[in-house]
Amino acid sequence: MAPRPLGAAAPEKIRGALTRYRALAYITGVWLLVLCGEMVYKYLLLDDSHSAPHWLFYIGQVHGIFYMIYLVFTIDLGIKARWKPSTTAFTCLAGTIPFASFFFEHYRTRDVKATFGL
Repeated sequence: MAPRPLGAAAPEKIRGALTRYRALAYITGVWLLVLCGEMVYKYLLLDDSHSAPHWLFYIGQVHGIFYMIYLVFTIDLGIKARWKPSTTAFTCLAGTIPFASFFFEHYRTRDVKATFGL
């Protein structure tokens, strides 16, 4: 177990923050992939993007809502675990790159569990 960072929250609080972060990392990642699929369909497969069903507009909106929640939970975990600002920033950006949120979730979870003995 790595030494616990000075000023970090109690392991019970970090466990809850980690659970919220993990859930939103997966949800955000899935919706980002759906959004990418929607954009490929709308802008590459259709002759005219204006002929796409109107409900496709909501895919981007749903991803945006989940991404904002993901940001809040990522920052919450970063503060409680005393991450460096760059670690928190790169983890926040992972919700904007397809598949990145899955990889970041795996590595951040591994690091937090090892550091705090969860």
